Amino acid sequence: MPSAFERLQRRIRRREARVAILGLGYVGLPLAVTLAEAGFHVLGLDRDPKRRATLRAGRSYIPDVPSRTVKGLLGQRQLRVADRPAALGPADVVIICVPTPLSKTREPDLTDLLEAVSTVARHLHPPALVILESTTYPGTTDEVVRRFFEEAGRRLDHDVFLAFSPERIDPGNLRFGLRAIPKLVGGVTPKATRLAECLYRQALDQVVPVSSSRVAEMAKLLENTFRIINIALANEFALLCHALGVDVWEVIEAASTKPFGFMPFYPGPGIGGHCIPSDPLYLSWRARAEGVEARLIDLAAQINNRMPHHVVERVGDLLNARGTAMKGARILVIGAAYKRDVNDTRESPALAILHLLAQRGARVAYHDPFVPLVQLNGTAWRSTPLTPEAVKAKDCVVIATDHSGVGYRLLGRHATFIFDTRNAMRAVEPAQATVVRL
Repeated sequence: MPSAFERLQRRIRRREARVAILGLGYVGLPLAVTLAEAGFHVLGLDRDPKRRATLRAGRSYIPDVPSRTVKGLLGQRQLRVADRPAALGPADVVIICVPTPLSKTREPDLTDLLEAVSTVARHLHPPALVILESTTYPGTTDEVVRRFFEEAGRRLDHDVFLAFSPERIDPGNLRFGLRAIPKLVGGVTPKATRLAECLYRQALDQVVPVSSSRVAEMAKLLENTFRIINIALANEFALLCHALGVDVWEVIEAASTKPFGFMPFYPGPGIGGHCIPSDPLYLSWRARAEGVEARLIDLAAQINNRMPHHVVERVGDLLNARGTAMKGARILVIGAAYKRDVNDTRESPALAILHLLAQRGARVAYHDPFVPLVQLNGTAWRSTPLTPEAVKAKDCVVIATDHSGVGYRLLGRHATFIFDTRNAMRAVEPAQATVVRL
């Protein structure tokens, strides 16, 4: 008689396995669509009633996932949306993609993750493969998640197979979509690794197995720690170049001509999204618990978190030099999302800039083609249409997010003064406006 492992592996290879995904955000929804397109029957669960209603109507709220794709998969019954935990029962594979933010004290907040794991442990019908994709600290899968299943009487490698596979999605990246990004997988046991590898190979171009879930967890944190530190270096270089009267953008371009030993990172108004601002701090927190200081990570976070304040201070100084006080100044901020061509405002430095400018008495508006509405300090802000009249009426335009669809030529023709934190005006200069770059 085939073992539980063999039965589950056969169902996955034949794409007969029923897949459930908890959390249909920037990670969960693209993954659900990709697996459904590969031939799996996928059930998506999300607590947000607005998300569920939007998907059931055949509409996508993720720019990288076309609505026509969602509608087609729903019509074919390859994709279904549910909110009842009991719907997990028939699943052969459960993938957890819930948020893992930082708390107000900058410590890991695993509330959503622990609730999801508890739900799965109660409702799962063995044998099943459970994969955690939510970013977390090393040891979460084989310590915390494993304990939930063992306390529920589930036996590893018989009732449940546990693995970690870090999400690597880059929203708005047209070159590297989900299928093209190599997928790391690390199981709590070798059999769990093999099952997770088998699943992802049915839908993705390349799968990279590693020796354990801890290695996979640590690899994800290394990726984003690499980024937070190098972005901090670029931001610190921008401050140094400003003090020395040197163009930091030209410096980076010059250094990039070296064909080895250098990789360009660019300064900006700060860092945002879920990954870079929070993931390295998971590692820093875990290191402190082991009696080790992650000083470079903490310093990089401080430098990057300081950038919105630096932007506002520069804008204030530049306005003063033009004879305009910050208080009462009419300022238009371009962008509310944290990065180009996405609608994600999590940890967005643009929102921090809006808040700081308003706090200093400026009359602030924003324009973002991807974010029509934001809630800031209990107030609803709506995106201002980008028209010549609206631009002319401002004392200053601050480019905080360099969306590709923004009318930069219009800004160059009609703005009086532009402070460009992203070097977005490089392609339209010389402009009539005075353009000052970060």
